[in-house]
Amino acid sequence: MAAGRGWRRRALRLLTAGGGVLLTRFPFWHCFSGLLLCAERADLRRKPDIPVPYLYVDMGVAVLCASFMSFGVKRRWFALGAALQLAVATYAAHIGGHVHYGDWLKVRMYSRTIAIIGGFLILASGAGELYRQKPRSRSLQSTGQVFLGIYLICQAYSLQHSTEDRLAYLDHLLGGELALQLLFLLYGLLALAFLSGYYVRAAAQVLAVLLPLAILLIDGNLGYWHAARRVEFWNQMKLIGQNVGIFGAVVILATDG
Repeated sequence: MAAGRGWRRRALRLLTAGGGVLLTRFPFWHCFSGLLLCAERADLRRKPDIPVPYLYVDMGVAVLCASFMSFGVKRRWFALGAALQLAVATYAAHIGGHVHYGDWLKVRMYSRTIAIIGGFLILASGAGELYRQKPRSRSLQSTGQVFLGIYLICQAYSLQHSTEDRLAYLDHLLGGELALQLLFLLYGLLALAFLSGYYVRAAAQVLAVLLPLAILLIDGNLGYWHAARRVEFWNQMKLIGQNVGIFGAVVILATDG
């Protein structure tokens, strides 16, 4: 019995550490895919979302925060810095005047950014630390959970009002429209759990099962998004990376929530 509990504890620690790795390394992928997106747009003579001098500063701050988080040096502080950096970069891109996306794509992009910010806030609260020396900040964790709830609301909204997202899901869902509506209800219930703060761990465990399937089957359908819906290749790769980072945050909540 004791051996079984010890094995379970080690497995949970391993999963928690894995979630932390995915989340703390996300800024590296964010910068890498962002640079390649700029190169892709240069071929089409399109400007990046953020003006170039500020873009390099933004990426430098992101790499700095990711490096310190990865080495576990002041991880809470640098997770908070990463959340702030991402929020400022998103705001700068929004007001910069170079963002020309359809409404459905804006929902996909901004909702995932909000969720990643929430993930960093959860990390900054002390969740996911294997050897916690300070008590976790429940207020930061609750705020991060609310951000994840907003992301899930946007997912549910897209399933109802975005033709592009609906078709992407209907291509892979057995049961067609009925299965899509059930998924809509499930996203709504999960969002309610994250927003209310009740049954968060159970909701995170369910979401940790759903997200890998969505990443592989929906986001990974590059032929649909890039060829049919004209989403830039590296923009779609950035979106995939965001969902992987969100998955890391969800795993942390599922095992150490």
